[in-house]
Amino acid sequence: MGTTGVRRVALASSAGNAVELYDFLLYGTATALVFDKLFFPSFDPRIATLLAFATFGAGFLARPLGGVVIGHFGDRIGRRSMLVLTLTATGVCTALIGLLPTYSSIGITAPILLVTLRIVQGFFLGGEQGGATLMAVEHAPPGRSAWYGSWTFLGSPVGLVLANGAMALATAVSGDAFLEWGWRLPFLFSLVLVGVGLYVRLSVEESPEFRAVRAEDRARVPVVEVVRRSWRKLLLGAGVNLGFNMFIFVIAAFVLSYGTRQLGIPKSLLLNATLVGAAAQAVALLVFARLSDRVGRLPVMLGGAAFLGLFALPLFWLLEMRSPVPVFLALILGFAGSAALFGPMPAYYAELFGTRVRYSGVSLSYQLGAVLGGGLSPLVAQWLLGVTPTHDSWPVSLYLIAGAMVSALCLLAIGETLRVGSEVDDRARAR
Repeated sequence: MGTTGVRRVALASSAGNAVELYDFLLYGTATALVFDKLFFPSFDPRIATLLAFATFGAGFLARPLGGVVIGHFGDRIGRRSMLVLTLTATGVCTALIGLLPTYSSIGITAPILLVTLRIVQGFFLGGEQGGATLMAVEHAPPGRSAWYGSWTFLGSPVGLVLANGAMALATAVSGDAFLEWGWRLPFLFSLVLVGVGLYVRLSVEESPEFRAVRAEDRARVPVVEVVRRSWRKLLLGAGVNLGFNMFIFVIAAFVLSYGTRQLGIPKSLLLNATLVGAAAQAVALLVFARLSDRVGRLPVMLGGAAFLGLFALPLFWLLEMRSPVPVFLALILGFAGSAALFGPMPAYYAELFGTRVRYSGVSLSYQLGAVLGGGLSPLVAQWLLGVTPTHDSWPVSLYLIAGAMVSALCLLAIGETLRVGSEVDDRARAR
């Protein structure tokens, strides 16, 4: 496949992933701003916020299961068909959330339906990210797998920009009626994005790596094989993602709640700073991914893990100044610096597992780290605020430092993957 074809695949993976991350991250923004009031209004405000973040985490619990089930069929049937399924199902769940009656209308049934849709949404996202990255990495030419793979992960900051931008626009359009009907608009807009994503995703061919394996030999039960033969890489890979997810969902979801409720920072300022931070992460993703193609995954990603630990305290020091410049600086540095760990991840995970079980291995390893890190981090961070009588932020910073240390230790335990055990690059060089 020529350069134009590879770019088309990478863009299609990025577009589809952006739509799915819009759906998933929009929920996080709504959790921080409105869900406690609409679905848990009878509780103490702090307890209501904890419950709202618990529903946010519920979506993560289903992601490893989705990774296993959809990864199985992705390794057996193909990457492309599973990605069409995940995109459609996630978008429908998001639109249905936008149609839900609230607690004031149907009582306890409202949060039950909310959690149910969140779990189903998480299940399908669990099978999306692994497959989307593989489509890009397995089409990539030698020496550029991280570069093209990182295009897929552009879907994360782009999805966040879309989610926060849609929420900010809905806030401006609906004004005082935001809690009445304005919050629903970004969720319903998901159907438009799904239509665009499907149009782009249906235009690409199946992965050549998978086509070659399908013609020769396929694992009968891929997840069993990957657990039996590569359990160590599976667990260490989950640890690599754990620290990143802890950090990114603290600044993407928890900071919105903490900043508005605890620090009194205007909601519009935090949303705008998050938008600029996500844009900075998009650029940094590409830079760090390309650097990892040149110097190796380990030094770049280890530097990213070190940044997460070192910036955990300054992040909150800047936010607690409560003025625009330090708030913007905190979120821009946080998002951009985390890209050193995040950008090379698509190629990194693909290099951990063989082609015949790669969809299952990548999905399960990545999603285990996501549920243990990102799924719990806003809830844990909110709880840690109550550890000190004055609701200090330093316990949250220590929590982020611990996560960064887990990522760094797991990276060191695995070692470099670019030239050792990289089927994608080795097979391409052999051709």
